[in-house]
Amino acid sequence: MQSNYTNISEKIFFQSMNKMDQSYLIETLSEAADIVKEITNAKGATIAASNQGKGSMLPSSAELWNNENNNGYEYVWFPSKISELDKVADRIIEVEDVIEDDRPGYTYPEYQKRRAMFTKIALNYKQGNPIPLIDYLDTEIATWRIVYTTLQNLYEKYACKEYLTNFQLLIKYCGYSPDNIPQLQHISQFLRERSGFTLRPVAGYMSPRDFLSGLAFRVFNCTQYIRHPSKPFYTVEPDCIHELLGHMPLLADRSFAEFSQEIGLASMGASDEEVQKLANLYFFTVEFGLCRQNGIIKAYGAGLFGSAKEFEHAMTTPERHREFDLEQIMEMECKVTSYQDFYYITNSFTEAIKKLRDFATGMKRPFSVRYDPYTQSVLTVRNKQDIETYAKELKSNFDNFMSCLRNIDMATKSINNQHDDK
Repeated sequence: MQSNYTNISEKIFFQSMNKMDQSYLIETLSEAADIVKEITNAKGATIAASNQGKGSMLPSSAELWNNENNNGYEYVWFPSKISELDKVADRIIEVEDVIEDDRPGYTYPEYQKRRAMFTKIALNYKQGNPIPLIDYLDTEIATWRIVYTTLQNLYEKYACKEYLTNFQLLIKYCGYSPDNIPQLQHISQFLRERSGFTLRPVAGYMSPRDFLSGLAFRVFNCTQYIRHPSKPFYTVEPDCIHELLGHMPLLADRSFAEFSQEIGLASMGASDEEVQKLANLYFFTVEFGLCRQNGIIKAYGAGLFGSAKEFEHAMTTPERHREFDLEQIMEMECKVTSYQDFYYITNSFTEAIKKLRDFATGMKRPFSVRYDPYTQSVLTVRNKQDIETYAKELKSNFDNFMSCLRNIDMATKSINNQHDDK
């Protein structure tokens, strides 16, 4: 007999809850209780340490940069407000300074003129402003089309489910098609609603430190120019084909967005050596990472999604596959002009985030950082007051989480009782 529901929302809720049994709720509540206990214990230990005075593990603000026990840490400036990304976005590195390779098109005056236009747009951009729309040339659209159509079969065969799902959404909401190069402004608006990420135009290569600092604010520095048509399947520098086909689908995934932001946050105030290790992690995950889904190896790396030859190579050479190993990844050589020696398999972004946080705990900086989404700021956590403020926010969020679980539990029991009475 079909149940009678008092309203449509209740019907939808009941249908969605059919898959969630009481054991799941009990397990979730139990895990939540363990988390509360862990947070409480950690808070008590941290505050106790901060009250010990000199030599505490969390020095006061005044001691932060002058403490002799900071393991040789040298202060490194980093943007603490999202508006301060304007200070680093124009620090572009010339390709020849980092890669020994010719750039296709740089002997053509018309191509140089076109690139100069994109550079001007990027250098004049201010954080938070609308991104200027581009009237792409027919030759640029033709280059986009050949790469777009060639890679579609590989995506369907090898891409992870998150990529495929979000690619369809980009087609629907951002105008992805063989005959149209999507606009950064439209994609940025889409990403903001999906994962909180936004885009800002950039003129070319950035240093690892400057690029990663944007991720800390969920800002992805993105090029608008197109590679030269003489080599549509090869570019030594980032271009919008790589950015739009490679990065955008995964940036729309909340778990992947969190992982990307965690790498950015870990880089804030890090030493040059630590930043390079984080850049390696980004390279072998975000750019060339593989994952395991239902026992099958799939790709999630943007560098693979933009390169047909290496994409096919990475997926058909299992002898080059390695399980995710943070220490090994951070010491690997990042290759731009040839295939990678190994491709690392991540079981989940949650696993990767945990290992990244473990690494961040051992970094030299005598403080931690966290992101405040309300003020779009990166806050340092370095003393008792910072910990107490953070703990209050966590408690408030967790109380709300527990309230949601209780409401779901009560509503489920009520609907099940009504269903049994029918």
